[in-house]
Amino acid sequence: MTQRPRATLALEDGTIWHGTAFGALGERSGEVVFNTAMTGYQEVLTDPSYFGQIVVMTAPHIGNTGVNPEDAESHTLWLSGFVVRAASRRVSNWRATRSLDDYLAEHGVVGITGLDTRALVLHIREAGALRGVISSHGADAATLVAAARAAPSMEGLDLVPQVTCGEPYHWHTGVDAQWLVEPVTPQGECHVVAYDFGMKHHILRMLAQRGCRVTVVPATTPASAVLALAPDGVFLSNGPGDPATVRYGIAATRELLGRVPLFGICLGHQILGLALGASTYKLRFGHHGGNQPVRHAMTRRVEISSHNHGFAVDATTLPADIAVSHLNLNDACVEGLDAPELRAFSVQYHPESAPGPHDSGYLFDRFIALMRRDAPADA
Repeated sequence: MTQRPRATLALEDGTIWHGTAFGALGERSGEVVFNTAMTGYQEVLTDPSYFGQIVVMTAPHIGNTGVNPEDAESHTLWLSGFVVRAASRRVSNWRATRSLDDYLAEHGVVGITGLDTRALVLHIREAGALRGVISSHGADAATLVAAARAAPSMEGLDLVPQVTCGEPYHWHTGVDAQWLVEPVTPQGECHVVAYDFGMKHHILRMLAQRGCRVTVVPATTPASAVLALAPDGVFLSNGPGDPATVRYGIAATRELLGRVPLFGICLGHQILGLALGASTYKLRFGHHGGNQPVRHAMTRRVEISSHNHGFAVDATTLPADIAVSHLNLNDACVEGLDAPELRAFSVQYHPESAPGPHDSGYLFDRFIALMRRDAPADA
């Protein structure tokens, strides 16, 4: 077996973490965040919301189930680097078509294994999300720390243009029936225009599974062009970067408010909040993983949910007629907004999961009910 070179992770605060290279060889920088999901590393790798970030997995053994075409959430890998405690050299899963090592190498993602990810995550929790550099080039520590400090901050960074689609397209594929937790009955065709700010495929599958005809449009599409498509509803997708910089998306959403039902997820939730007049702020180390408890304000029901966000809507800046529909039980940050008079709502987390629990799929049903103009006051 070929001996892999040593690799180094350097953080902007001067801390150095040594390990072994896997995946692509080279040097990459990005914001270092950690993901607490026990499964679903392929969905993490292919989620455009991780663009510009180095992801640390808290689960110790990664790669043992390999990768396959069906679990990809987009057409490529987006993150800058991948950090794991132990990258499995053996693949054991009937669906696997290749190894994680080969997958990362093919897509140019630099990885590092063999370091103490538990200590690294504790460090990030204390220090906050930090800029970092992964290198297998053998550069000295001082050079790598300087490179980490020179990397752009996530605050003030508009990354959406680098992950959105180049032109409109139609999506028709639903969820494979064998993976459905419970049957989904199509509820009549609704035409959904979906803004692609860095969209995961499973969102589109969930809409198509419910009978929606989905047209995906680039992030910079003006509201007038969307309205010309005669949608029954407009979806605002997830995506990377600082939401306050996505001014074109905020402007289009503001123009669409009250004219067509709106449903936003993750970055789309933040864009809706900004269009409604609120502000956003950077979280200390963000929420990334599939085990976040969220409480529905009206029903008091607690959902275990999938998250991937480093920013949040500031509840104190919301207009009086906009309700906070969901709260995170770990840190009380806003996880959902409801603007019933404007037929708009959003959640900060990922109800489509992939990966993650399936507690929140009802939100897609609510969107369809809203488009059919028979939605209850709250789902």
